[in-house]
Amino acid sequence: MLTKILNLLNPLRVKVKKQTKDIDQLKLNSGKILSELNNAKAEQILGDIQKAEFKIFSQWGDDGIINFLCNYLDISSKTFIEFGVEDYTECNTRFLLINNNWRGLIIDGSKRNMDKVRQEDMYWRYNLTALDIFVTKENINSLLALNNFTGETGLLHVDIDGNDYWIWKEINVINPVVVIIEYNSVFGAANPLTIPYDASFYRTNAHYSNLYYGTSLLSVCDLAAEKGYSFIGCNSNGNNAYFVRNDKLKNLKIKSAEEGFADAQFAESRSPAKELTFLRGDDRLKLLKGMQVFNTRTNIIEII
Repeated sequence: MLTKILNLLNPLRVKVKKQTKDIDQLKLNSGKILSELNNAKAEQILGDIQKAEFKIFSQWGDDGIINFLCNYLDISSKTFIEFGVEDYTECNTRFLLINNNWRGLIIDGSKRNMDKVRQEDMYWRYNLTALDIFVTKENINSLLALNNFTGETGLLHVDIDGNDYWIWKEINVINPVVVIIEYNSVFGAANPLTIPYDASFYRTNAHYSNLYYGTSLLSVCDLAAEKGYSFIGCNSNGNNAYFVRNDKLKNLKIKSAEEGFADAQFAESRSPAKELTFLRGDDRLKLLKGMQVFNTRTNIIEII
C-alpha cells in the first residue's frame, strides 16, 4: 500500500521540482536585469549602498548590495565564505554562486540543513562546499585551511547569531575584499558592546527574549579598522554591516558607525512563553537588564 502511494506521488514530486527550477530561473533573470539597472546608477550607490538593494535569494535586500560590490570592486579571487546559512534556501551568497559562478564555502551547525544542500542539483552544478559544524574561534581557521580557503578571498559573510565579533577577530588565514557581519541593533549605534565569548553560545537558550546575541555596530566597526577595513553602510533592514578592505575601496563612501547605523525594521522579541511581543526601540534593551556584555573598548565585562 505504501509503495503504491509513493508511486502515485512521484509524478507530483517531478512536477514540483520542475516548477521550482522554473521559478528560480525567473528569479535569476530578474536579478540580471536589476544588476544592470544598478550599474546604470553606480554613482548614487557609491554614496548609499542601500540604493543597490534587491532580493533574489537573500532574506532582505542584500543580494543587490553584494552583486553591486562584487561587480564594482577589483576582486581577483572569485571566492566566498558564508556562515550560518541554515538550508541555503534564503541566504546571501546563493545568487553570487549561481549568477556569477564563484567558488563557495558554506557552514551551518545542522547536519540536516547541509544534507539538504548536498542533495540539490545546485551542489554538483556549481563549485560549492557545505560543512555541517558549529563554528567557534578555536576551529575557524583550521576549517578554512582544511577546505582550501586561504589567502586572497572575495567575500566573507559572518551571521551566526552569537559570537560574530569574536569569530571575525580570530580569522587570520584569509584576506577577504568584502566582509559582511551581522550586528545587533538592540545595542544601539554608540555602544561598543558584544556578548562575552562562549564557544557553545546558542541564542535561543541565552535569553528568552531572543535579543541577546552578537555585537553592536560600533564594536564591529572598531574591529574592522584594526583589520584594515572601512565601513560603507548597512542594509536597510538593519542587521548586516558592510566593510571593504582599504586597498580596494575605490570611490565607495566611508561612513562612521553613527552615520551608517540602521535600526532593525523587524520586531522579533519574545516573551518568557516564547511568543512574539513585537517590541521596538529602547524597549528591547530593557528586556536584557542584568545580562552581561563585553565592552570592546575598555575590555571589561559590564551589566546592562
